[in-house]
Amino acid sequence: MAWNVLAGALTLVYPLAIWLGNGAIEPRWLACLLLLAAATRLPAFSLSASARWAALAALALAGVAIAANAVLPLKLYPVLVNGALLAAFGASLVSGPSMVERLARLREPDLPAAAVGYTRRVTQAWCVFFLVNGAIALGTALFAPEAVWSLYTGVISYGLMGLMFGAEYLLRMRFKRLHHA
Repeated sequence: MAWNVLAGALTLVYPLAIWLGNGAIEPRWLACLLLLAAATRLPAFSLSASARWAALAALALAGVAIAANAVLPLKLYPVLVNGALLAAFGASLVSGPSMVERLARLREPDLPAAAVGYTRRVTQAWCVFFLVNGAIALGTALFAPEAVWSLYTGVISYGLMGLMFGAEYLLRMRFKRLHHA
């Protein structure tokens, strides 16, 4: 529980810390934030291969940032997170059950067939979200000023994610009303 809180807090402040620290603190020292972010993922190592790969990739980004004393590898961390989530959600579509179905079955173990199809479509929608969000994060990391990167990865992307959660919740309520009435 404490690891999840720390990981969540670090994820929220990471873009702001990189932006504020850039130019004032050497990137090799800012890389400590990325090392901490990777360390907060260690408890998830036993959960999935994607969690292990994401943590190892974060360590690699931190290593490059330290060795080159460059900020770009640090700005690529949100791209990595979106890529890892895309991989996890996408793999669940191939191997089944879909990621959203797995989450839904935690609350409702006996999902009707229509709900299974719905959860698959929601998982596909999240895959599109992670692909687009990751692409925008990559574009801002490579081509935009640090303030724009920080604004997008630290504020706008979370707002879009919240909007996606909210819209899906409303659609789910409508779906339940139409199919479980």
